[in-house]
Amino acid sequence: MTDHTAQGVPVSIVVPVYRSEAILPHLVTKVREAMAGSGLRYELILVNDVSPDGSWEAIKRLAAEHDFVRGICLSKNVGQHNATMAGLGQVRGEVVIVMDDDLQHPPQAIVDLVKSIRSGHDVCYTRYAHRQHAAWKKVGSWFNDRVATVLLDKPAGLYLSSFKAMHRRVADEVVKYDGPYAYVDGLILDVTRNIDVLTIEHQARFAGEGNYNLRRSLSLWLKMATSFSIVPLRIATVLGLSITALSLIVGIVIIVRKLSHPELLASGWASLIATVLFVGGIQTFCLGLLGEYLGRAYLKINKKPQFVIRERT
Repeated sequence: MTDHTAQGVPVSIVVPVYRSEAILPHLVTKVREAMAGSGLRYELILVNDVSPDGSWEAIKRLAAEHDFVRGICLSKNVGQHNATMAGLGQVRGEVVIVMDDDLQHPPQAIVDLVKSIRSGHDVCYTRYAHRQHAAWKKVGSWFNDRVATVLLDKPAGLYLSSFKAMHRRVADEVVKYDGPYAYVDGLILDVTRNIDVLTIEHQARFAGEGNYNLRRSLSLWLKMATSFSIVPLRIATVLGLSITALSLIVGIVIIVRKLSHPELLASGWASLIATVLFVGGIQTFCLGLLGEYLGRAYLKINKKPQFVIRERT
């Protein structure tokens, strides 16, 4: 066994793991090098989100080699945010760091994040100077940022990065959420607005391809939109009222024209079908939105778990 003892660790680093068997040894090495000159005691909690490769075996080997490494293996794949919640529930540090497993987040920034929290901030997010992401992901992040500003009352200019630090008291409040669909950033914004921002360089992925495809990105967006805000319901209400008012006005106009000019023929079927399809589409959308909220409420009432821990190192 090498490195730091786990007793009284002031810094806990939580990393959800998925398809990262080849990266994990390098991640552990980079974290150890970054923390070596800081004088800080720390623990690295690797949460295996039922990765289909040999990530869990790699975690167990690394935990045997380094006493600052702790491993958690979940029973089923639950996604990045729920896996993060599993890790947050196991931290012992005064400052909690959350980062990805692909080394796009430079471990050398951990010390600066810790300094920000110790200077009095509750949370410190990172902001990328030069993002190493595909164009569609950049556009998606821009859209997500604008939506989060409206739905979550996010401070303008704050980028909700997955690489962040928080004080232990914030982490303790976040893990109190027991709903099946966790969105960590939404929970953080519910707890505090005392937030700092640190600019870092975004690294290229060490190996392999990113795990977030379009489907998972849309799923995350829906989780943010329907689990932590009722704004979509209010938009649906306003939209329904607006269409009702518009339909009423159009109906009055048609009646007045018919009374004023009885010789006019009825409007063509094309315009009628277009109107019916438009209104029907809006109604279907609003019903689907209501169903999304009701479905999540139903799963929470039935205590669908965020995660189940199968094994620990």
